[in-house]
Amino acid sequence: MSPFIHDHSTRLYAIAAAALSMIAYYVEGLPTGLILALVAAVLGTGEAVQRIEDRKTSKALHLEPPRSITD
Repeated sequence: MSPFIHDHSTRLYAIAAAALSMIAYYVEGLPTGLILALVAAVLGTGEAVQRIEDRKTSKALHLEPPRSITD
């Protein structure tokens, strides 16, 4: 996975979800099955984004805190 996608996964997920909503609203005649498939894909992507964020949080919790200048 590219570093950009890893670092900005939550933002990219939000953009994809918003784009899907706009497409479903403005494009008339889209088959319902296609819209539901896209919604399922976005929800699956949300699960992946959550796991990435959980790993980043877990990694941050295991780091030593930075030393202050007065130490």
